[in-house]
Amino acid sequence: MLKFISPIIAAAALSSLSAYAAEPGNPGSELWSQADQYYDAEDMDASRRAVLHEGGAQTNWFVQADRFEYRSNGVDPLLLWDAQGWYGTDAHKFWVKTEGEYDFNADAFEEAELQGLYSKPITSYFDLQAGVRHDFAPGDGRTFGVIGLQGLAPYLFELDTALFVSGQGDVSARIEAEYELLLTQRLILQPRTELNFAVQSVPEYGVGSGLSTAELSARLRYEVKREFAPYIGIDWTRSVGETADFVRADGGDPSSVSFVAGLRLWF
Repeated sequence: MLKFISPIIAAAALSSLSAYAAEPGNPGSELWSQADQYYDAEDMDASRRAVLHEGGAQTNWFVQADRFEYRSNGVDPLLLWDAQGWYGTDAHKFWVKTEGEYDFNADAFEEAELQGLYSKPITSYFDLQAGVRHDFAPGDGRTFGVIGLQGLAPYLFELDTALFVSGQGDVSARIEAEYELLLTQRLILQPRTELNFAVQSVPEYGVGSGLSTAELSARLRYEVKREFAPYIGIDWTRSVGETADFVRADGGDPSSVSFVAGLRLWF
């Protein structure tokens, strides 16, 4: 027993518990092999497999509905959802993201999108993501190529950025940032901002070039359990520039303030 445990301890220590340190060319791969001169090769192979299994190479999954809420939106109340999840290892993940809005008065979806992305860590705190996005609404639907970065910025800001290129060659981008302020261990204030940009105008979808929409919001949630948290909040959304002109031409208001109430769930 000790013959097997000792190589495990050596492999774990020398690999710095990195699931991908054993890959040739990765930083730390030379440390991964230093114990070979002291222990039998067969024992070391078994030890490496054990360390990888317990230290990051195992397959996991995660699903989170960050926002599932009712929005007052003036006289046009909406149901909004924003959820994401992943399946994979520390080094390789497949992500699914979806978000959209349902208009109760019109009995129709204003927006609905689904993304499928491959994700790989490029630093300790950020993943590079690439894949496809399909919009089911508005209109007849569009498909985009996606490349982005998602992770934790200094001072614990959560960032999700993406560049989109549609099948028609339209280029757009989105930046989302969140921060969690713990008022108590269960009561948490979450400010959030989202900025949307477009390289060119797409009049048929009401999108103008440059900064198209800006959103600022704050949600106060109470974590009954870490996985279940009702919240209330306020959201301000503003269409900007040419996009605001499209909204006005369609008889709408480019600016809206909503009171929100919803649930944050994860498992």
